[in-house]
Amino acid sequence: MFKKWVDLKLIGGIFFAFLLIYVTFDRKDVFWYLYTATLLFLISYTIVNEQLDDEVPAKDYIKHGLWSGISLYLLFFAGNRILSVLPGSLDSQVASLFNFFSFKFIWHYLVLIFIMIPGEEIFWRGFVLKRMTRLLSPAAAVIGAALLNGAGFFLSGYPILALAAFVSGLVWGTLYLWKRSIPLVIFSHLTFDLLLLMIFPLY
Repeated sequence: MFKKWVDLKLIGGIFFAFLLIYVTFDRKDVFWYLYTATLLFLISYTIVNEQLDDEVPAKDYIKHGLWSGISLYLLFFAGNRILSVLPGSLDSQVASLFNFFSFKFIWHYLVLIFIMIPGEEIFWRGFVLKRMTRLLSPAAAVIGAALLNGAGFFLSGYPILALAAFVSGLVWGTLYLWKRSIPLVIFSHLTFDLLLLMIFPLY
C-alpha cells in the first residue's frame, strides 16, 4: 500500500521542478539561459523514468492541436478583457509578464519552440500527470497535476502566471488523457504560444 501511494520518482521530479523554477525566476537577468537548462534537465529526467506516449497519427494531433490551441487562446483573450475592467493588480501583472517574456534575440524563439514548449508538456503531462493517473482517478489526476503545475509557477512571483499554468494544465491534461499523445499536446501548446506571444499578443 505504501509503495502504491508513494511515488518517489514523482516526488523527486516535482521537487527538482519547483527548485529550478524558483532559481530561474529569481535570476531574471539570465532567465532564458536558466529556463532552457531547467527544461532540458526535466526532459532528461522524464525520458530516464517514463515512456512517452504517442497513440494518434500526425493528421489527428495536428487537427486536435489546432482547435484546442486556438480555443485556449480565445479563453485567455476573454479572460484578459475581464481582468482589464476588474480592480486589482492582475491586469498589470499580465502586462509585466509580456514585458518579461519579450523576445530580444532569434535564439529566444528557437528555444521556446524546440525546448521550452516540448519540455513543459513532456514533464507536466508526460511525466507528472501520467504517473498521477496510477494513483488517482483520471479527473483527480488532471486537477492534481494542473494544481502542481500552477504551484510551480507561483514560485515565479507572478500569481497570474500560476493561474494561467493551472488553467492550461487542465486543458492540456484533459487532452492528453483523451488522446494519449505527447506530440498532440505539444502542437496544441505551440499553437497557443504562437498566437499569444507572436501573432496576436495581448500586449
